[in-house]
Amino acid sequence: MQNAVKAPARYRVLRGVFYIIMLVFVVLYLLPFWGTITTSLKTSSVVLTSNPVALPTEPTLDAYGEAWETLKQPLLTSLIITLGGAFGSIFLGSICAYGLSKFRFKFDNLFFFLLTVAIYLPYQAILVPLLRTINFLGLYDTYAGLILIHTVYGMPMCTSMFRSFYADLPDRLIQQAMVDGNGPWAIYRKIVLPNTTIATVTVLVFQCTSIWNEMLFALTMGGFECMPATIALNQLVGTLSADFNIQMAGSILLTLPVMVLYMFLGKYLIRGYMAGAVTAS
Repeated sequence: MQNAVKAPARYRVLRGVFYIIMLVFVVLYLLPFWGTITTSLKTSSVVLTSNPVALPTEPTLDAYGEAWETLKQPLLTSLIITLGGAFGSIFLGSICAYGLSKFRFKFDNLFFFLLTVAIYLPYQAILVPLLRTINFLGLYDTYAGLILIHTVYGMPMCTSMFRSFYADLPDRLIQQAMVDGNGPWAIYRKIVLPNTTIATVTVLVFQCTSIWNEMLFALTMGGFECMPATIALNQLVGTLSADFNIQMAGSILLTLPVMVLYMFLGKYLIRGYMAGAVTAS
């Protein structure tokens, strides 16, 4: 009886300690972002004399105006590259995953193994060959070049993610469609894609986030004509002094598209991860 009485009290203490630890981690995680917001609402002179996390007494959006003038074209460039690279890698990855999960052919396991190895190749290992290839094709500092790079580099990951979802699709649907006279392409359009919408959204959010925040390819394969926002953000540093308020405003402008994407598609992303985990198990 004594153990039965003490157990709930011990549990409440442990739960309270857990909540305190989680609260500390949440504060430490959100504090830099809060400092970014407060700094972006201040003038340059106030930033140098005030606490970074303190609210401004006279908030202003002037820093956002200056940051927007510098980043509006790079943000458009990032949007074009992100959408092009994401849709390209998703299209090719979904087709490869469809073939690998629903059809058997010679060396199919070897092909998937090589794709899996490609996922873990670091940027630095393929940077020089990619740069030479892009130069040879005449695509350096072009939209097509950066879209091609992100399509090729993202295809192995997309293939692996799609394959885990497509493997859970009942084979009887594919077989019934074949009996009805549908070919592989018709089955892909009419059966596979409509029944794996969550998978497509999950991979879309993952790819868009990865490409939007990417810097190394943008720095080495892009230039003045095709400069993504992640690289153009460095132009807000200032000349004689560091304009921290403008830099923070630019950082928030760069973050907003990803935040909006998660606001609208976040629930599908969670469902997709849960479904993928169940399939993998």
